[in-house]
Amino acid sequence: MSFSALGLSPAVLLAASKKSYITPTPVQAEVIPAVLWGEDILAQAQTGSGKTAAYVLPLLHLMTTDSSKALILVPTRELAVQVGNEIKGLLAALGKMTRPIKLGTVFGGVAINPQMMQLRGGADVLVATPGRLLDLIDKNAVRPEFFNTLVLDEADRLLDMGFAAEINRILALLPAKRQSLFFSATFPDDVNALATGILNNPTRVMIASTETTQPDILQRAVFVDAGRRADVLAHLIKENAGQRMLVFVASKHGSEQLANTLYAKGINAAPFHGEFSQGRRNQVLAEFKSGSLQVVVATDLAGRGIDIDGLPFVVNYDLPRSPVDYTHRIGRTGRNGASGTAISLISAATEAHFRLIENRLNIRLNREVLAGFEARLTSMPAVVNTGGVKGVRMSKKDKLRAAAARAEQENQ
Repeated sequence: MSFSALGLSPAVLLAASKKSYITPTPVQAEVIPAVLWGEDILAQAQTGSGKTAAYVLPLLHLMTTDSSKALILVPTRELAVQVGNEIKGLLAALGKMTRPIKLGTVFGGVAINPQMMQLRGGADVLVATPGRLLDLIDKNAVRPEFFNTLVLDEADRLLDMGFAAEINRILALLPAKRQSLFFSATFPDDVNALATGILNNPTRVMIASTETTQPDILQRAVFVDAGRRADVLAHLIKENAGQRMLVFVASKHGSEQLANTLYAKGINAAPFHGEFSQGRRNQVLAEFKSGSLQVVVATDLAGRGIDIDGLPFVVNYDLPRSPVDYTHRIGRTGRNGASGTAISLISAATEAHFRLIENRLNIRLNREVLAGFEARLTSMPAVVNTGGVKGVRMSKKDKLRAAAARAEQENQ
């Protein structure tokens, strides 16, 4: 199938071809026609599946044919920049083939006045994080009643980051009659509840569950004493010299501490967390993308919006809090058809917590032991296939194990 079979206008098709959109991904093939027909969308698609273009291309088609205006809500400033840049590139490719389409990209962590200036006269498509959008609405710089299309991108992360109240306030300000497009990699209960409240008889597109659309990610679990994780990580980095690694940790302090430890071992590493200024974030990402920086040590909040083409490795130095976070973390690699490797460092204290993640995701990884880094505190746990996913509720014993695992991570 080609994009020409999906109903897009000749101008948008030409712009898409200039930006090397040749063959639609599965999510694009299903979402684009439904958006053009005016339907609400409920789409489950993994990161790297092409979901941004799945909504951007038909929205640009609608904007070139009528006065449609779209609001795109995203959880992080990095994702806002990423989506904004994708739209900017397509608008440049459209050139003078259509009426002018004004793009706005706004997020917190930077001065608000330049963004207010940018939005003078309104915007046809606005990419925004919820908090900054509400700040601009309060200052009368944005008129939410003019948007007739709403996109929630990475809805699960929006809720996980505590934006539920902001989203509900924004929804109350938007026109009741609108088209709503809802994208999420996972669908926990709170995401399902939000989708039910805002979507009208949506077209359901469930891509993530099919094996053929799973990203090509090799998942590994390395068993090591907690106190030797930094040594194991340094070994893995040097073993894959010249290849970039995105390393996830649990806290800002952990990000700074581990980056300093790696730097002292002769590894070009930098921390990356939510308290960085936008300028410093941009600098770290630019150096990481160019390859001048080999390792970035990130928290979940900062790392969520990182989109690096061809990123070969993701490492869970501290385990994620939940299966949802695990899915989002490893989704930083294996994007856009590339392959990647995700490595989780497991200790005796975190083994039970990782088992919970495996059970929820219905996976089971062999525990590897690297030569020279054999665990001294305990033998490697046996890996037993329990035959599927455990129930949603954690047992009292599992809760205690998970709490102990989190406490062990925080004390490292």
